[in-house]
Amino acid sequence: MSGRMSGRALTLAAPAKLNLFLHVTGRRDDGYHTLQTVFQLLAWGDTVTLEARDDGLITLAGPDLGIASDENLAVRAARALKALPGTPPEAGAHITLDKQIPTGGGLGGGSSDAASTLLGLKRLWNLDVDLDRLAAVGTALGADVPVFVRGRSAWAEGIGEELEPLALPPAWFVIVHPGVHVDTRQIFSRRELTRDSPPITIAAFFAGGSRNDCEPVVRDLYPEVDKALIWLGKFGEARLTGTGACVFCRCTEEASAWAIAAEVPAPWRAIVAAGVNRSPALEQEAKT
Repeated sequence: MSGRMSGRALTLAAPAKLNLFLHVTGRRDDGYHTLQTVFQLLAWGDTVTLEARDDGLITLAGPDLGIASDENLAVRAARALKALPGTPPEAGAHITLDKQIPTGGGLGGGSSDAASTLLGLKRLWNLDVDLDRLAAVGTALGADVPVFVRGRSAWAEGIGEELEPLALPPAWFVIVHPGVHVDTRQIFSRRELTRDSPPITIAAFFAGGSRNDCEPVVRDLYPEVDKALIWLGKFGEARLTGTGACVFCRCTEEASAWAIAAEVPAPWRAIVAAGVNRSPALEQEAKT
């Protein structure tokens, strides 16, 4: 690796999320869709290691995700933070991603990597930037980034950036990835997507009055997702997270989740994770 490393480093979790429901309530003039959702953070995900550089460069190491480094959300997050007034010009970083979250799965992997990069570099670069400013930087990168920056499971509205922390009940989740990559832009561009769901209340969500508006479109376009939902539905209520491709089922006990995961047919991937109300990335960042 060329350039100069400062010797300062920080490793943070980048947790995955589930959308426990997703209602599309409208479409703005700028093309963004408005929605209601609940973000459930998980005690499982990627890991981001940040090493401070003193030559102003932002570099990346990790698995080949099929995109250029400049397009990686973690790199874009670092550059957006570096562009803020008050960031020293010599501030740089080498980012190493340990990827566990599948891309195109609706689990928020890229957004979480970006958020942990923002949180970690704020500390490594000794920046006087509060959480609101970091969340605003995250919003410009993607609608899912702010919930990871703020680090709380939350009720979300707007394009996903209007957040109200929620205390969700303890749960374990079985997540099935059926081996396909779902293009979010494709789903939101489809004419048949429901875009006029009436808003609901938090109480209505807890009472069970919700769904994922993207699910019918994804099931139609991606037969493997449809198959996974049918299979997982044998064990409980199976839902799509985000725009997919992952599907999930809630369990009250860890043992039940692992028992279901053990039966997931190959070549699908099974993931078992606990829901958490506070991000492990915030817990780690607070201790450094």
